[in-house]
Amino acid sequence: MIVVTGATGNVGRALVERLAAADRPVRALTRDPQRAALPAGAEVVRFDPGRATALFAGATKLFLYIQAVGEQTPAFLAAARAAGVRHVVLLSSGIIQEGADESHPIHVMHATAERQIRDSGLAWTFLRPNAFAVNAFQWAPQIRAGDRVQGVFADGLGAPIHEDDIAAVAERALLDHGHEGAVHRLTGPGAISNAGQVEAIGRAVGRELQFVEVPPDQAGPELFPFVPPHMVKDLLKAFEATVGVRPEITDAVERITGTPARSFARWAEDHVDDFRH
Repeated sequence: MIVVTGATGNVGRALVERLAAADRPVRALTRDPQRAALPAGAEVVRFDPGRATALFAGATKLFLYIQAVGEQTPAFLAAARAAGVRHVVLLSSGIIQEGADESHPIHVMHATAERQIRDSGLAWTFLRPNAFAVNAFQWAPQIRAGDRVQGVFADGLGAPIHEDDIAAVAERALLDHGHEGAVHRLTGPGAISNAGQVEAIGRAVGRELQFVEVPPDQAGPELFPFVPPHMVKDLLKAFEATVGVRPEITDAVERITGTPARSFARWAEDHVDDFRH
């Protein structure tokens, strides 16, 4: 049995769908099972940190989305180990690398989780994706409303990764031998600018979209509808660092799954309905 936390999130849902389609026993943890809309083949269970031991009955593997567990991570991991879980795959972050700003909130959160897992006595695998393609949903309200998309740093470069490619790597890390103690850095297959992402979404929806660059000192929270306001300043700093800098690109998705990572254009086609009126 594989337990999946964050089962209704972008990566967690894709992973549950993959495991269920492969007829693998999967227990999907969610705070609202009635609204989860997860595959029939998954065992959907209400996530209650207070009864963590019961959540792991019969389980040997865990996919951990740290935001779903938060400060209760050490106790959650201890309950998992006591119940028989032996291997945890963590959705970490590519921000953890040599020379990184260790005071950045995202770095602190994921580095803390990695340390707690190392200290737990469980075998582990860390997935460190860089930019997620789903971050482009920040532009969805503007795209649904018109053809002009305001944003910062039009020339900022990234190699955004499809959430299902992350899930595909997680699936292999959970099911195959040899991933224990491994750190997998995950990216999309090529570099694309912020303006290029908007153009790709426009092609997918059949409209010509224009990226309108906004100076960072004039960028308010309304441009980042899914980002907590206190994190916008750090996010802008990170975006600024991508201008004119080629992003890290790895072959990990293809090497681990046997299938090349999908392009941002493919991601936009897969999510076209999210950007339509």
